[in-house]
Amino acid sequence: MARPIAKDHREKRSAILKQAAVYFADHGYDRASVNGVASACGISKSLIYHYYDSKEQLLFDILHSHLTALYEGLIALQPAADPEVQLRQLVRKLLQMYRGADAEHRLQLQSTTALPKAQRHILADIQRSIVNEFSQAICAAAPDYLGQASDHLRPLTMSLFGMVNWFYLWNQPGRGMSRESYADLATEILLGGLTRLQNQGQSL
Repeated sequence: MARPIAKDHREKRSAILKQAAVYFADHGYDRASVNGVASACGISKSLIYHYYDSKEQLLFDILHSHLTALYEGLIALQPAADPEVQLRQLVRKLLQMYRGADAEHRLQLQSTTALPKAQRHILADIQRSIVNEFSQAICAAAPDYLGQASDHLRPLTMSLFGMVNWFYLWNQPGRGMSRESYADLATEILLGGLTRLQNQGQSL
């Protein structure tokens, strides 16, 4: 007979994921051990193995949960009629969801390659879905220009992500701009550049 799932199974799993993400990010995934994860979580090694078969499976679940939460948060936004407002909403939402997820974000940038190819493909599919939400919003904000220069869409989209990641990588907590203000600044920089590009195209 299968062992019943405890009522607090989801809460315990979420707590393990959060503490394990911090431990992996601080110590380096390659050097980390299941014993270290258990110690960081304040639980036994056997309880870790109750939820996860391996260190790799734990890393995958951390990243899969993180990316899925990002994507679901983005698509849950109420669509705006104005494309520029829609783009601003997406950037703000992404930075808001990055709050408290520094460890997961570091692992996403640094440790994904440690996973088997099949798991990397699953994560890459979610990442592509996230990028696509922003690409569609950028394209809607400048349809005439990007209709003629479609090869510019991906560089523009990834440049926006680069600006968003600046906040995570270099902004000092409690100093400088708020997440919302920086999200608006990054959006305005992109939109301003698109307007200039469109105007240059129209004058040729």
